Amino acid sequence: MRAITALTALTALTATTALTACAPPDPTPTPTRLEITVPGDTPPAARDLSADSPAASAPSTPSMTSAPSTASTATGSPSTTAVLPAGLDPANRFYDTDRSLHRSPWFAGAWPVMVPYGCTTAPSYRADPRCPGGQGFHHGTDVALPCGTVITAGHAGTVVDPAVPRRPGPAYGPLALRVRSADGTRDTLVGHARRLLVSPGQRVEPGTPLAEAGNLGAPDGCHLHLEVRAAGGAVETATDPSPVLRLVSASAPDGD
Repeated sequence: MRAITALTALTALTATTALTACAPPDPTPTPTRLEITVPGDTPPAARDLSADSPAASAPSTPSMTSAPSTASTATGSPSTTAVLPAGLDPANRFYDTDRSLHRSPWFAGAWPVMVPYGCTTAPSYRADPRCPGGQGFHHGTDVALPCGTVITAGHAGTVVDPAVPRRPGPAYGPLALRVRSADGTRDTLVGHARRLLVSPGQRVEPGTPLAEAGNLGAPDGCHLHLEVRAAGGAVETATDPSPVLRLVSASAPDGD
């Protein structure tokens, strides 16, 4: 009896070994790389990244001759579609849909407007009841200029002493100046200058060098901020500076 039992066990073991030897091996599993997000992100679904193209996710390098890479809108969001002239401050930010270059008696050369007068989506301005969608109101016109560009008087007048009431606040920079018109009715304010070239009480004529363009008090690079107020008036008296700034398209013939 013991011999028969041993024979039966040996037969079963031999059959099991043969079946195991004939079975195909398990396929080698393919490793899967999963996208990992930092805490706070919404985790994406796990996905295989082995077929992703590195070129597709490589960050683009912005051109130093173009405006910051933010989409332009008709409401005055930063515009980046135009190539800007060389020499401008890389920190400049543009909130004007007009990308053309302009001349003015207040500076040499032709340069683009950063922030026009009126309602704007540019930051740092409180919501104004005159403007839609919580936009702020810009009381002057900002023209991007290379740092150090000489700003010249566009009209005759007298440099106002900073001690005179209604001195521009710190947002205009410590060297902001005012030129009172010859008829004494208005002040033209020049903001963000890095250096003054005139003295209080000095009489100026059209073309007199006033200051060098800078970015003092400004978060968006070197530029001319030109604002027109009633003589001795506060910012609430500011009016459209276009008649004083007298911007002319660079494409127009001289004298137009």
